[in-house]
Amino acid sequence: MYEGKIDALRAPQRLKRLEVERVVELSLEKLFVTKVLDTGTGTGIFAESFSLRNINVTGVDINPDMLNAASQIVPGVNFRKASAEKLPFNDKSFDIVFLGLVLHESDQPLDVLKEAYRVAVSRVVILEWIYREEEYGPPLDQRFKVGDVTKLARSAGFKKTGKVLMSHYMLYRLNF
Repeated sequence: MYEGKIDALRAPQRLKRLEVERVVELSLEKLFVTKVLDTGTGTGIFAESFSLRNINVTGVDINPDMLNAASQIVPGVNFRKASAEKLPFNDKSFDIVFLGLVLHESDQPLDVLKEAYRVAVSRVVILEWIYREEEYGPPLDQRFKVGDVTKLARSAGFKKTGKVLMSHYMLYRLNF
């Protein structure tokens, strides 16, 4: 009787969606937010979650195919082609800059953080793969350690770094 319903609750898509919602809630926590920049937006799953909360969202990515797909799936979000190392926005344009999983993909992670710092008003949120062996994410030798991200954040000008351990990610909330 409940078998199909229990399986639906455990479906990978649902569990992923629950984790996305948790990440978004932790990103917004204790802030009044009207504008978010989703950097490295990919398929737009985080942009969609921010948008569903009536937040004005801009999603940027360097991959035009991903942007095209995201704009088809998530209407109402402003998707643009841009590099995280050189964001085409004025200083303090967004309440939150959300760095999806772009930090480890960049050859210049410090530049990415400096750009995020420049365009953010209140907070920069970094989502990174946990530095442990698991089937999700890049190979272990390509992941940041917790101390690496904290050191980069300080070099980019951030004063406070908060960390939240998720199932497959570490969430960093960087405040000025």
